[in-house]
Amino acid sequence: MQKPALDLQILTLPDNPGVYQYYDKDGKILYVGKAKNLKKRVSSYFNKIHDTAKTNVLVKKIVTIKHIVVPTETDALLLENNLIKTLQPRYNVLLRDDKSYPWICIKKEPFSRIFLTRRMVKDGSEYFGPYTNFKMVYTILDLIKELYPLRTCTYDLSESNINSGKFKVCLEYHIGNCKGPCEGLEPLEEYQRQVNAIREILKGNFKESLKDFKKLMNTYAQNLQFEEAQKIKEKIEVLENYQSRSTIINPKITNIDVFSIVSDESAAYVNFLQISHGSIIRSHTLEMKKKLDESDEELLELAIVELRERFQLLSKEIIVPFELDLGENIKITVPQLGDKKQILDLSIRNAKFYRIEQLKQLQIVDPDRHVNRIMAQMQKDLRLPSEPRHIECFDNSNIQGTNPVAACVVFKDGKPSKKDYRHFNVKTVEGPNDFASMTEIVYRRYKRLLDENEPLPQLIIIDGGKGQLSAALKSIDDLGLRGKVAIIGIAKRLEELFYPGDSIPLYLDKKSETLKVIQHLRNEAHRFGITFHRDKRSKSALNSSVESIPGIGEKTMTTLIQHFKSVKRLKLATEKEISEVIGVSKAKKIVDFYKTN
Repeated sequence: MQKPALDLQILTLPDNPGVYQYYDKDGKILYVGKAKNLKKRVSSYFNKIHDTAKTNVLVKKIVTIKHIVVPTETDALLLENNLIKTLQPRYNVLLRDDKSYPWICIKKEPFSRIFLTRRMVKDGSEYFGPYTNFKMVYTILDLIKELYPLRTCTYDLSESNINSGKFKVCLEYHIGNCKGPCEGLEPLEEYQRQVNAIREILKGNFKESLKDFKKLMNTYAQNLQFEEAQKIKEKIEVLENYQSRSTIINPKITNIDVFSIVSDESAAYVNFLQISHGSIIRSHTLEMKKKLDESDEELLELAIVELRERFQLLSKEIIVPFELDLGENIKITVPQLGDKKQILDLSIRNAKFYRIEQLKQLQIVDPDRHVNRIMAQMQKDLRLPSEPRHIECFDNSNIQGTNPVAACVVFKDGKPSKKDYRHFNVKTVEGPNDFASMTEIVYRRYKRLLDENEPLPQLIIIDGGKGQLSAALKSIDDLGLRGKVAIIGIAKRLEELFYPGDSIPLYLDKKSETLKVIQHLRNEAHRFGITFHRDKRSKSALNSSVESIPGIGEKTMTTLIQHFKSVKRLKLATEKEISEVIGVSKAKKIVDFYKTN
């Protein structure tokens, strides 16, 4: 498949946090970077001359831009680190070494130590992180130290060693930072209770601990130790913004592949994430053209076989959104919640973003193909005999009472055709009667089109559900148009569509493009109808109150009403206030008129 032009790839990037990857003409990776806003960051490479020759050379070599969307900027930072270490791009200098972001370790041993580390040892110890913000790590460790006196020594505190009196308490015990478990001065149960409290803090569950920190802060303040109280306050603020875990790196998930699928009428988009030692090290999205009515299950099975072969994947477990049959050697996991569900959601999110970008690119490069696709989709979704190239939508709801009016908006090829919009003053109906008004305006609209030999729409949409649809159908029958033009009614809930002679509504998928077009139609009909109604109401109110002022025209009065908001306020305004809006001579005429009347 031919790659879209670079400027087109940039134009359709999302405004989300994520990681971008630049590739050259041979498909070789050049650079990996992270961004708070992918579109802005990537665009900045191409809209200026850079200070360094190296960056300018890099920009000239870029042919393809790939990206992975993630939930937060912190996740982007971690994913960037993973990808640079795995892919070793030529133009990345930083992060190519074997250093990683730090973790907080709860060591698996009697009287567990809690410390900062960059190395993860598979010995049953618990690891929390990784942390991109060093200040956050040190603050958490400081707070833990202030609340829970734990040991810092590396002694083997086995029961036999303690009982034999092998160790002696150190300075940490004497200054109150440790309770001396090495000499048996602190029971193991009491110590582990503190470790459990710390574990909850590191998981992000620190409601109880925050109370303890606030008590400590208040104690300092009562003892007039304001500097210490302020330090605790600052640490509490950091803790309240603490992100306990990352979607990008999770030591509990080892070597697993994640696959997800998003599809429409013509194509399916399969996203794949490769996870090695708890870290995402690769992402790829595959577009598959649909040839027949293939199900998502069939397409995903085909894609998994192809991607596992292409990337030589050997993992024994894969995460997917629904059950599949891939043989006995592969474990299929369909997560419902927890860490694995989060990683599956991330994959689905990337598949959706990829689909949106492809559709945007298609809309820019080949708008006719984009329109044809939407028209074919609407014909299928709405069960129409032909594509609804010309749609008309009527609305006379919510604007009845005084000055009854109605609106007809026209869409051609799925877009508003504003020159064809029409307003209607309801003539034959006395009082607020929505149904009779609908019957009148539908009759007038299509009687005129028939008389003038104008083309009729393929679809008429009536806003207002079953009652309004029945009212419109009277006129359609009177004009002999039943069966020649499709007509449907939309209820207040929008996704409910009513068809003539069918009491059970059709429900559209809330995410479908058909529903988006219908929603756009109805919003336009509301906007257009309400604007006309307000103008008419304002004009009649204006005419009833100001038509008799000699020497003052309608335009001047409209300006004044827009400024003072009502005739009552205008009457109470001073000559100086009025003259600032319309000038001295006209202001005098208005003030004199209201004085004498």
